[in-house]
Amino acid sequence: QVQLVESGGGLVQAGGSLRLSCAASGNTGHIERLGWYRQSPGKGRELVATINRRGGATNYADSMEGRFTISKDNAKNTVYLQMNVLKPEDTAVYICKVTTHIPFDRPYDYWGQGTQVTVSS
Repeated sequence: QVQLVESGGGLVQAGGSLRLSCAASGNTGHIERLGWYRQSPGKGRELVATINRRGGATNYADSMEGRFTISKDNAKNTVYLQMNVLKPEDTAVYICKVTTHIPFDRPYDYWGQGTQVTVSS
């Protein structure tokens, strides 16, 4: 089991920045990938960005690449999301996800509780 605790959400004006953090604890030895998703009212959960624990390869949703940057600190088992030039349409609950993969077993996904980001116009 992996437990995730997100922080850093809040209220910001359009054009501003926020940095989200997600700290993993528990059985973190087999974390393969870390990522951020978001969900807003009336919309399904959508990918924001992911990063591989080994190598650091990243993947971004098209609408966020260039404004958002995902990074990680393996020693702290923490993933970050730096969000710049925020827009009102970025308002959502941002949710951390970690994927673990033990050899010869299937991958498991763990989700955080989410942190609210509200961007005012």
